[in-house]
Amino acid sequence: MASAGNSTVPAVERFKYSQRVVLRSILNRHDGGKELSGTRVVTGGWVKSRKDRPEVAHDPSVAVPLQAEDASCIEALLQHLPLLRPLVRILLGRLSVAAATEAKPNAGPVTALLRINDGSTSSNLQVVMDSSMSLPGQVIHVGACILVEGVLQNASAPKGHAVELKAERILHIGIADSQQYPLAKPKFSLEFLRTLPHLRPRSVTVGSIARIRGAVTLASHEFFKKNGFIHVHMPILNSTDTGYELGLREANRLDTVKSAIREKSKRIKEMPRSDSNEETLLVAEQDLKKTKELAVLLEKSQRDLTVSAGLHLESYACALSSVYTIGPVFRADEPRAKRLTEMWMVEVELAFSELEDAMNCAEDYLKFLCQSLVDTSGRDLKYVSKTKDKECTERIRALVSSSFERITYSQALEIVDKVKDRTFREKVSWGESLSEEHERYLVDDIFKKAVIVYEHPKELKPFYVRVRDDGRTTSTFDIIAPKIGVLLRGSQKEERLDVLNKRIGDLGLSSERLYDWYKDLRRYGSVKHSGFGLDLEKMMLFATGLTDLRDVIPFPRTCDRSNEW
Repeated sequence: MASAGNSTVPAVERFKYSQRVVLRSILNRHDGGKELSGTRVVTGGWVKSRKDRPEVAHDPSVAVPLQAEDASCIEALLQHLPLLRPLVRILLGRLSVAAATEAKPNAGPVTALLRINDGSTSSNLQVVMDSSMSLPGQVIHVGACILVEGVLQNASAPKGHAVELKAERILHIGIADSQQYPLAKPKFSLEFLRTLPHLRPRSVTVGSIARIRGAVTLASHEFFKKNGFIHVHMPILNSTDTGYELGLREANRLDTVKSAIREKSKRIKEMPRSDSNEETLLVAEQDLKKTKELAVLLEKSQRDLTVSAGLHLESYACALSSVYTIGPVFRADEPRAKRLTEMWMVEVELAFSELEDAMNCAEDYLKFLCQSLVDTSGRDLKYVSKTKDKECTERIRALVSSSFERITYSQALEIVDKVKDRTFREKVSWGESLSEEHERYLVDDIFKKAVIVYEHPKELKPFYVRVRDDGRTTSTFDIIAPKIGVLLRGSQKEERLDVLNKRIGDLGLSSERLYDWYKDLRRYGSVKHSGFGLDLEKMMLFATGLTDLRDVIPFPRTCDRSNEW
């Protein structure tokens, strides 16, 4: 406990490994830190702004009195307009300071008002410091880092903050050249900050995003620990043909198919048109049509290819029952300038579980994440709500309080097909993926809450998901969240070796070397098991209301700038 005056207040939080006071323990209190007035602390941070205030106004020896005729006019005016008195007092005070400064420019030192932040909170602490405290050549500009000792006191001008630090001793100054410092201006666009990923965490927005992201990661560990899961580390790079290597081969295969389309089209144009040649021409046109259909399928498969730890995670689930991992994955499809090539995933696998078990677990997990954000990240959510998306906090609360709607892929298709009052840009048929437009219509217009769409056609899903008894659909599910679209995908895995072998063969993935170990999980003690994966960046977009994935990951890797930082 710390003593302030005659009362005892909760102690400030001193970081164990530097003994400085963490700013959140001062500024995140219910009264903004007023209860700590009179407490001596050592604290520090990076300077966000600086204002200089001359102190001569309080010295009666330099005050410049008003002339008698001016005072008489003012008194007469105030008698008739008493509401102007507060404004006039402020103006008179400023005139006195200006006049005093002009009369005695060297009357005394300037008081510097520094606002600092150590990254522990979105709020800044004002430090009141005599500018003479700085050593020669160590002028404290915006961008500098300081460590200072002083006494907390109620703010003299409490607009925006309740408490300030009266500095008595400077322990460290990491100077910054205000002319060169890229973040010297008070406001920056997110686009500009992307060009400075090594400095952008110092901005309030990116700092809040980082703390929210950290809270999501911590809450993930808490949820799985609470429910008996074991955290395991998975390889980032692997040779299993579901990700990067498959993506490269599919890309090469697509180039070959497109080249074949051009060659076949050329031959058909050059073929003579005659009755005797009609059958040969028909066969060639049908062959060209099938080749074009193959090209469409290859392009479609590329859009969804990523390297995932999911298959390797299954091996640990088939020994430890319930496991999860959090780590980076790499996108293997055709690169796009604004699309991330590196993402982070939370992946989960549960042995002895079927599709509904995985859906229940995924729903509970998302609700836990959102409730944890409300409980622990209120200030940062309030900041992004104020500056980026005023509905973000309410959207998070709504996900916690409402049950998720559950519909099959077939039911989703029926709902979309019956829409008469609007026109979708794309028409969807059986066996095709719902577009983002369709998904958002289901969530935002029909059900107005999160929706789980399950039992997709097997053509849309990878070889390892369980094929249902109808032979057409799979035990899979997508969770579609308001604003963001698909947030989480999951499935029950195929535990039947004969069905798995057929799927691998049908998709042309029949390399024994790549899949023999995976088949062993079915050969030796097969078990029903299910799992899901959460896209961490999409979860961040949902929580913050931002719209660009590059703004919610610490170092965005895209095809155009992937190696720059």
